[in-house]
Amino acid sequence: MCGMPTILMRMAQSVLTFTDRGIYCPAGDFYIDPWRPVDRALITHGHADHARPGHRRYLCTDACAPVMRHRLGDISVETVKFGETRNIGGALVSFHPAGHLPGSAQIRVEVAGEVWVASGDYKVVADDISEPFEPVECHSFITECTFGLPVFKWDDQKTVAKDLNAWWAQNAADGKASILGAYSLGKAQRLLAMVDPDIGPILTHGAVENTNEVLRHQGYQLPDTIHATPDLNAKDHPGALVIAPPSALGSQWARRFGPSSTAFASGWMRLRGVRRRRAADRGFVISDHADWDGLMSAIKATDAENIYATHGYTEIFARWLNTQGYNAQVLKTEFGTGEDDTQAPSGEAA
Repeated sequence: MCGMPTILMRMAQSVLTFTDRGIYCPAGDFYIDPWRPVDRALITHGHADHARPGHRRYLCTDACAPVMRHRLGDISVETVKFGETRNIGGALVSFHPAGHLPGSAQIRVEVAGEVWVASGDYKVVADDISEPFEPVECHSFITECTFGLPVFKWDDQKTVAKDLNAWWAQNAADGKASILGAYSLGKAQRLLAMVDPDIGPILTHGAVENTNEVLRHQGYQLPDTIHATPDLNAKDHPGALVIAPPSALGSQWARRFGPSSTAFASGWMRLRGVRRRRAADRGFVISDHADWDGLMSAIKATDAENIYATHGYTEIFARWLNTQGYNAQVLKTEFGTGEDDTQAPSGEAA
């Protein structure tokens, strides 16, 4: 771990402070992923709990900006490339891949030689579409712990892809549509990169297809999809895979596809009780957040001594880290909206 002298321990809070508006850097006069309107907001990624409307100025990666504009409208956005260093007031700032979804970043902030990293959301395994996670050494690390319990361990992506494609192929052989619930930004595109388009046509809900188009225009490679518009005749696409937001499962929109099998893709599918309450035929355990092993490896790679745990099993996670020699604390934030795996369904998360 970074051996930070006592005097620097006392100074550390001056790099980033925690306010009712969000994580604030006094030296640079900016906030990271603030949840209330501010003058200058540095944004880790485009999910709604991290990229909120109402800020006067935004700064994010060039890969994140198109999705933010799509979601937030006419906003003032400045962009940086991954690894590019910016001087903002008295702070040195750079953005580094978080692996969470396309364009997602960790934000490194250095003030007078003291380094903090705000991770946003992240995962450490490559997914064939997002920029791979890059460990960043620091003195203090703000980490999510959405899945901060040992029970959460993800299967290899190739194994999940094999199971997903087998489910789809069997449904198609049985004359059923396969309706897969997945969040429209990140998870849906990851699943599209995993499925075998030779099995049949792929239909998408408007929320998913609109996001697909934004990412395609940036050069991200996705298989061909068909927007399931109101005038689409489902009978013209037998055996289709239908990807839609979780809220669409069981809705009138989904019933239009006739006989079907439904599934939900989420890290929460590791818990049997959540699978039952989702009332889906299948649950595929796949998440755009780090599992227990991923969290542990990411924290170790930072070489940080001070860890701030946010959105997830924070109390349990921080206690465990303290037994491992870290100086760990819980950071209360307003992240977690259920737009991705950040919030467990049916109140399952802490």
